[in-house]
Amino acid sequence: NDPYRGGTHLPDVTCISPVFYAGKLIFLVANRAHHADIGGMTPGSMPLATEIYQEGLILPPVKLVRRGEIDDGLLSLILANVRTPEERLGDLMAQIAANEKGIQRLKEILEEYGAEKINFYAQALQDYTEKFLRQTISQIPDGEYSFTDYLDDDGLSFTPIPLKVVVTIHGDQAKIDFSSSSPQVAGNVNANLAVTISAVLYVFRSLVEEDIPFNTGLLRPLKIIAPQGTVLNADFPSATAGGNVETSQRIVDVLLGALAEAVPEKIPAASSGTMNNVAFGGYDPLLQKRYAYYETIGGGMGASFGREGLSGVHTHMTNSLNTPIEALENYLPLKINQYRLRPRSGGKGRWRGGQGIIREYEFLNPVQLTIISERRKFAPYGLRGGEPGRPGRNILIQKNRRRILGSKVNLKIQSGEKLRIETPGGGGYGHQQEK
Repeated sequence: NDPYRGGTHLPDVTCISPVFYAGKLIFLVANRAHHADIGGMTPGSMPLATEIYQEGLILPPVKLVRRGEIDDGLLSLILANVRTPEERLGDLMAQIAANEKGIQRLKEILEEYGAEKINFYAQALQDYTEKFLRQTISQIPDGEYSFTDYLDDDGLSFTPIPLKVVVTIHGDQAKIDFSSSSPQVAGNVNANLAVTISAVLYVFRSLVEEDIPFNTGLLRPLKIIAPQGTVLNADFPSATAGGNVETSQRIVDVLLGALAEAVPEKIPAASSGTMNNVAFGGYDPLLQKRYAYYETIGGGMGASFGREGLSGVHTHMTNSLNTPIEALENYLPLKINQYRLRPRSGGKGRWRGGQGIIREYEFLNPVQLTIISERRKFAPYGLRGGEPGRPGRNILIQKNRRRILGSKVNLKIQSGEKLRIETPGGGGYGHQQEK
């Protein structure tokens, strides 16, 4: 899970297994799973930290399984450093089982076709992806396109954090240069280079047809520049929990904004631009045990040429569904008082942006809460005359008092207090009078 050795942030644990065939190492199978708690300062392992040591247990590349046997000592060490060891044990066993299934399926294919033919087709798929991306890039007019957008802050200060990209298109190649982006910051929104590259690949993958495979062929036509020591390629031991979940979203936004100058009818307005991360934990007196919970909340999708944005969905760098109320209330000591679309939050335009979500929690016992969110200060932009989406809000309700929270907070919530998350709407596309 080490972000400085190919990981993203500490809650994302990667399991890698070798695949041997005819006595030779042929493939590696891998899966990555987000663990709801990996230790650290706060439940959910996404604290407002200043260095990675505060964020949780760091796992360098190490063998958890040796010759088919689990290393009980290492497993015990991991489970002793998390708040919910039973859940983590289940997640790790599921990851190991997933790799075993992957090994089994690969060996079945190897038995049927042989290693030489499989390697040939693997290379052919990468070449196929490269070919289609080069064709797509060649349809973008040659030139230099730039865009700047901002993260609200790093959670430790109120200073906006600029992200700027310059995209240079030359023939069938693209250079993506983030050199003018902010230096790394004190808080946890620093991204490592792997996160930055992943966000860039996502954008360019989105430009080609849906059935084009996602593989390393996407990298070949691209030159990605993110200087060491910037917020998009931070130095160890910078905190990175928010870089993976929030900064990645803004990388997508600035890159889409730059490409919109070149091919506006292919690029959508900004979507909600945040995962709206909510993490909390405490002690459940009914079950007499500690718990830790983490979820993300969807928002509005940006409108595009000919299409209105979808409402209440996860977009871009998110990969999870909204947790059903029934499951949440059955599992945790809380109530969900509201879960609905946020009216009039989508940006107006010829095509309107999607609506955000309102989700209100009422805590039945004290909890330690962390919120890592964005687009509370800087609204999701519209395109071609479309209006921006409405920024999000985090509201703490204490008896008859309402308190607007920042985009990133860590605080103690008392029994009976409520938290309302209002997520951003998507930007509109085109002038409204053209509707």
